[in-house]
Amino acid sequence: MAMLGQASGGFTESSSSLRILHLGIRNTVGQLAEDAYTQTNPPVITDGDSVTSQLTDTTLSGVLSGSVAFTRGDNLVGGPDNGETACVPLGIFINSANGNSFENTPGASLASNKGPYVSGQGTYANALFETQAVGVMGFANLSYAAGDALFASQNGYLTNGAVANGHEEDAAGGAGNTTLGILKMPADATQDEIVYDQRI
Repeated sequence: MAMLGQASGGFTESSSSLRILHLGIRNTVGQLAEDAYTQTNPPVITDGDSVTSQLTDTTLSGVLSGSVAFTRGDNLVGGPDNGETACVPLGIFINSANGNSFENTPGASLASNKGPYVSGQGTYANALFETQAVGVMGFANLSYAAGDALFASQNGYLTNGAVANGHEEDAAGGAGNTTLGILKMPADATQDEIVYDQRI
């Protein structure tokens, strides 16, 4: 079932994966980590036997719109870091770090070195989320349903998969998965986004 209301098609033709429905906080506190402009996508799990995503263009580098913003050191934010530093979710990136053709491209000159992300609640639609994960029997498709808890996958995208597919490590090296949101509406044939209430 698609969301109620009318649209001109503008949001379906957007280069942004995150669509703000009810805004929490647009957060720009902190600088982007150096690899926020250079990481590959997907950044951690790239083979077909593990976590994959809705990502259609794997040539894009840097953190992406709709991906999870993590702590990456003192006053730094970025994508997942393979456990090198404390890596705890802060929110969801609004824009891709390197921008898109014919748009503002902050990565080209590292102009502001800011990566705005949404935090502090809100309701959002996101087209960048995991569709597959490793299960007990190996590679498996994920299915989403209203009420699912969403957390960060190893690639730094939203998922509802097994806890082992999550990516989070605190400063003491402890693992866990912070609930980033509660799913309100899964993607379907008419709508390629998941809609959720954010919890961080």
